[in-house]
Amino acid sequence: MSSLPPRAARRCNSPVNSLHATIYFSPDFTQELAALGIEDRGAAYFAGRAAAMGAVGPGVVAATFYNFNHALIARHLPAVWRTASPEAVLAARLRAVDSTLRRLLGEETCASEEMAEAARLALRAAEGCTRHARPLYAAHADLPVPEQPHLAYWHAATLLREHRGDGHLTALLDLGLDPLEALVSHTATGKGMAPRWVFATRGWQETEWDAAAARLRERGLLDTEGELTEAGVALRADLEDRTDRLDLAPYELLGERDVARLTELAKGFLVTAALAGGFPADLVGKG
Repeated sequence: MSSLPPRAARRCNSPVNSLHATIYFSPDFTQELAALGIEDRGAAYFAGRAAAMGAVGPGVVAATFYNFNHALIARHLPAVWRTASPEAVLAARLRAVDSTLRRLLGEETCASEEMAEAARLALRAAEGCTRHARPLYAAHADLPVPEQPHLAYWHAATLLREHRGDGHLTALLDLGLDPLEALVSHTATGKGMAPRWVFATRGWQETEWDAAAARLRERGLLDTEGELTEAGVALRADLEDRTDRLDLAPYELLGERDVARLTELAKGFLVTAALAGGFPADLVGKG
């Protein structure tokens, strides 16, 4: 039994995670990686998110990122490490985080007491994370915590994001959803990535998407219109509940009052970033 209100951990992680993700849509990130010689956006993403694990190859990234086509990853890795080392990529990523958050949130917010408080709370929560069977979290947990509050907050957000994400993959495997089935079923909820973004960034083709949808229909999880059936809705709910259970420890450590406060602060930062254009307008949807 949890001492927290139902779904409090999920409600906290969601805005924390979303602010973290702004970096991968930021022109600052693209420019910083291009300055290292990594001009392809796909290569930049794989390098930027995987660099904490070292100069890994496509197999490691396919395993830890889960819903990307291995063939797409293999176009860029391990070749990208001949252009820039993981250490150089991590430094470039942090520079991009700095400029991105200053642009989206404003200098005053980045230097505010609220930001410093959010960083303290998020870092405290991350002390409840565990390394075993969580490769992306564990790799980032070995990185130093930046000194400036907005960078420390982003670092902590990364830890909390990847800790939950690593657990989510365990739940996906247990429920028998392969990488593309996970994407198709998530999109069908209306909260997942729009198919055109999946095709543009994940390396899948429309025929593969259709085949995954057919497999879900055979399991009774999708109907002929591509909507989730009652069983599909139940499976997605079970998936999130399992993920919640695997990710509960950081928020239990923080406690109900501080979880609520971190959620409040994180939502405020996220709204500001979204209004400043931190995300593509057509990122989420069924169409």
